[in-house]
Amino acid sequence: MPQPLCLLFDSDGTLVDSEILLAEVMAEILPRHGLPFTARQYMDEFRGVRFLSIVQALEAHHGSLDEARRRSAEDEMRARMEARMRAELAAIDGMPAALEALAEHPRAVVSNGPERKIRCAMESSGLGHHFGDRLFSAYTLGVWKPDPALYLKAAEAMGHAPEHCVVIDDAAVGVAAGLDAGMRVVHLNRLPEEETTPEGAVSIGHASELPAAIARLAAGTTPAP
Repeated sequence: MPQPLCLLFDSDGTLVDSEILLAEVMAEILPRHGLPFTARQYMDEFRGVRFLSIVQALEAHHGSLDEARRRSAEDEMRARMEARMRAELAAIDGMPAALEALAEHPRAVVSNGPERKIRCAMESSGLGHHFGDRLFSAYTLGVWKPDPALYLKAAEAMGHAPEHCVVIDDAAVGVAAGLDAGMRVVHLNRLPEEETTPEGAVSIGHASELPAAIARLAAGTTPAP
């Protein structure tokens, strides 16, 4: 029998419904440090993007912060986000059942967030038992999506070649990283009116569609739109 595909999951917006929380926290914290920002702006322009990259993009329009101010803003954001995650975070609708259905597949979490945040997300959402310690953070590995090296390093650590891996990601930066890594990609596109799925990736609109999509990729066929 063929070996099951290795599944590499993004965290925010893919496994856990954290992105609106993050958007609201950034809209609360960044303006205090002189960087005007709204939750809508995060959702429209910056989903899945590294915090420092967001700050640098805002600085280009509103003036640079010194390093101490940057650290202070990030520390405040992380603390506030962790508190909200522990109080409010839930798994993406349909994802717990999808993970159960995909239990035969090796899987890992591969995120642009710090490891502490990934662990908090897994604990708070109840999904941690599906992944154990197979958590790969850009902050630990020193490379951030859309650089494909993050997914490539995770695949290597999992013991799988890129062509034997499937990336499941909701954000443009993650989809691009997976495609550039030479992996199969499932785009969990929960905003189809606003976003398009790049050529080469498979689009699904709900986590309940994921097991069938993976089965068809394993069989070498393309899931129906």
